[in-house]
Amino acid sequence: MKYMLLVCGDDTADASGMAPVEPWVEEHGVRSGARLYGHRLRLPVEAVTVRVRDGEVLRSDGPFAETKEYVAGFDVVDCANLEEAVAIAAQHPVATIGAMEVRPFWDEGGEDAETAVRRIDAELTEAALERDVDRTMACYAPDVEAFGLLDGEVRIGTDALRKAVAEWFATLSGPIHREVLSLRVRPGEGSAFSHALVRVRGTRGDGEPLDRVVRVTTGYRDAGFRWLIDHEHLSVPLEGGVTKERP
Repeated sequence: MKYMLLVCGDDTADASGMAPVEPWVEEHGVRSGARLYGHRLRLPVEAVTVRVRDGEVLRSDGPFAETKEYVAGFDVVDCANLEEAVAIAAQHPVATIGAMEVRPFWDEGGEDAETAVRRIDAELTEAALERDVDRTMACYAPDVEAFGLLDGEVRIGTDALRKAVAEWFATLSGPIHREVLSLRVRPGEGSAFSHALVRVRGTRGDGEPLDRVVRVTTGYRDAGFRWLIDHEHLSVPLEGGVTKERP
């Protein structure tokens, strides 16, 4: 289960004797793998607080509340239970002069990164078979950057990509068979990458057969309600039919 560790500093505490944070990050991020991500935050004096009242946006400089304690950073950890997360938080150097607030993520039963990537890949295969542009585009983020479709140019945004997908579908007749020969997924915290060899078969408009293998590198992000593709790079197609991926 994922937990957010809120690193709470104290501006009245003497931090001169505090141990460095780097060994803690090394232990729980590199060695054990429990720490997924984290970052230090700038001081509260640089914060901006935003409220909306009766439709009016009210902005004020500084933190929400006047207090000697403030959130100095955060870390996301993946632990078996709360006790393990508390034990990791207790080892953080800031715990000796400030506080560590441990809060579990809200569990909405969503997909993990690898499951989402494989689902999206299957959806793209079905959409290609049906030559369904709308179904294809539903897999992409609005600000997607896609490289390599048709002419190797970059398409930024779904409007540009939609046009390119529709043009590509129009060059073929009948169903488009998309076969994933290999797929490796590298999940992250709120993001993921996949590397795939994809074989595309179909019939060109002039009746000639199409049978090509392309290498596809794809970046995904968790948009909060579902995972979407926000980066896609297709290599120059390999001629001569199916090619096996080298280790």
